[in-house]
Amino acid sequence: MPDHACDRGAVRLDLGASRSQAYQPCECVRRRDRQTFMAKMMVSAEHKVDAPADVVYRYVADMREHHPHFLPPAFSDFRVESGGVGAGTITRFKMTAGGRTREYRMKVAEPEPGRILTESDTDSSAVTTFTISPQGGASIVQISTAWDGAGGIGGLFERMFAPRVLRAIYADELKRLDAYAREHRPT
Repeated sequence: MPDHACDRGAVRLDLGASRSQAYQPCECVRRRDRQTFMAKMMVSAEHKVDAPADVVYRYVADMREHHPHFLPPAFSDFRVESGGVGAGTITRFKMTAGGRTREYRMKVAEPEPGRILTESDTDSSAVTTFTISPQGGASIVQISTAWDGAGGIGGLFERMFAPRVLRAIYADELKRLDAYAREHRPT
């Protein structure tokens, strides 16, 4: 007889287990329950930057010479582990949000070089996407981050506070990017 005939809700009967462990939800039920309580989170901010899209993209993609100069104070200990410009670059930094500091190790990809750059956290589901769109001689830049939110009470607080805190950090970063672009205008 198989462990169970799974149809969402099956229980595993283990005759050799102690009484408290004999009836356990099968792995597919436990996996489904974890997914039920984990919400996909997404936060984004957008701002006009007074520089052409190709210039702005270069600032965002260059993790050694440009990107660190427009990061807000919420980011600290920014360093490049490998690469430095565009796809394949690995960065490490700390980010403080809502009074909590967490270290990130990000791998850069360029799904649409010159327009879309992503940073994927190597230790979680978090992916931050920079989208740069031309608008006349300026650009519209959007920063968005998506991740699998926590479950339980921690997830409730995360859903209540993380979007507002991150949106403010991204709005600050975008304003700093605009100021940086104005100061470093190509001649």
